Amino acid sequence: MEAGGEELAIGVVISAKTTLGEEFEGQIVAFDRPSNLLVIQEGVGRAERGERRNVRVLKANYIREFSVVSKGDDPLDPAGCTLDLDAIYAREEAALRQAELDAGRIGVGVTPEAQSIFDALSKTLPVQWDKTDIVVMKEVRVRSPYLPENVSGGTAAANERVKKVIDFERKRLHARVPGQFS
Repeated sequence: MEAGGEELAIGVVISAKTTLGEEFEGQIVAFDRPSNLLVIQEGVGRAERGERRNVRVLKANYIREFSVVSKGDDPLDPAGCTLDLDAIYAREEAALRQAELDAGRIGVGVTPEAQSIFDALSKTLPVQWDKTDIVVMKEVRVRSPYLPENVSGGTAAANERVKKVIDFERKRLHARVPGQFS
């Protein structure tokens, strides 16, 4: 894309106006010719080193007009990049912990109906899988085929609560897809 002999190149700081009339200034970080997408980092001249900046991703044909303000430094030069490694490692650790928790909520070798019952119980009660058994509140156990009569252990009140949720969820599943969970 060119304007007055000037080309949109990585590192160039431009002042642009979109087809919607929005005006902004930023440095081109990337351009993908096949998709015609531009990645523009705003606030390059104003922001302090290490400060957060807005990044826009937009189709180049949405830029009505632009002018080159300056030729900036290479935005992809590792020497000029500032990364908060502690924050990155903390986010990674949190994501890994969440992935482990999410993986523990998926039953291995169980039917879709069993997984639906587990998910329904987990909305209001602490649950976990013990092989193919659902363990609720660390005391109530639900064995396959996950019927109310397959509930054992725990207090009578806890037992009744689990049976009620199972019964409701099975009715809901059968009403949604008749004959699938028979």
